[in-house]
Amino acid sequence: MDPFELRPFRMEDLFSLVKYANDPFVADRLTDAFPHPYTEAHGRAFLERVIGASPTTHRAIVVNGEACGAVGLHAQADVWKRNLELGYWLARKYSGQGIMTDAITGMVEFGFAQYPEVDRIFARPFGSNIASQRVLEKAGFTLEAKLIGTMVKKGRVEDELIYAVRR
Repeated sequence: MDPFELRPFRMEDLFSLVKYANDPFVADRLTDAFPHPYTEAHGRAFLERVIGASPTTHRAIVVNGEACGAVGLHAQADVWKRNLELGYWLARKYSGQGIMTDAITGMVEFGFAQYPEVDRIFARPFGSNIASQRVLEKAGFTLEAKLIGTMVKKGRVEDELIYAVRR
């Protein structure tokens, strides 16, 4: 496994962020809110938003000095306020090396430490994304629900899986 660093994003990450995020392989495994093509304007807007956040709930996954992935926590509101949603992606060239499992584990620890009122962190991978499901399971998440045919990505109907880990 390549050594990696999990750290807050910096504006200097723009070039590598765009380089790795602008991959159809990455975008195809995320919701449509993740743009493709992923342009410099998208990267700059993302970095301005997450760098200015307090607390900083998004981390860059850095390998060989390049931001080649991201992991973030999204606070929930209203009756779901004791939950955080986990989002994540990693450049294709680094998949299968255990990096994402370790990054998710680190973010779960951070989330529970930063948000003492939160008792559940969840993620919703596509039913077809077996690699993502395995990563979550290796990071201690369990499958809570499978919703049949609830999502459509590029014309294909996808099952929505709900994985969670509790404090």
